[in-house]
Amino acid sequence: MPRQVSGEPYYRLTLDEAGEMYGGDDVVIVDVRRMDEYLEGHVKDAIFITVDDILARIDELPEDKKLLFICAAGVRSGLACEMAAAMGLDSERLFNIEDGTGPWIEKGLPSSTGMDA
Repeated sequence: MPRQVSGEPYYRLTLDEAGEMYGGDDVVIVDVRRMDEYLEGHVKDAIFITVDDILARIDELPEDKKLLFICAAGVRSGLACEMAAAMGLDSERLFNIEDGTGPWIEKGLPSSTGMDA
């Protein structure tokens, strides 16, 4: 069950929770890692916006979906959640996949490489 830590404007997700939510009509994954990391492997159909570009590209995020942010280990994705909340996005829609992309791929969850969606 997604959990919220006091003071954080988002929910934390395990890989299993994120995997269950993945593919839902109301869910989008946002990969906030660097380009080289993204090309090595990423969640299938993820939106790619580096954490450094989140503020400038906030309008590219869907307004009607849950946003599941992912990075390598949950740190940059947590920061991206904080930034999104600071820009006025509803914290009820913000989720941080804590375990990161490597474990997502290792678990056999849907992934791609290169510029493939």
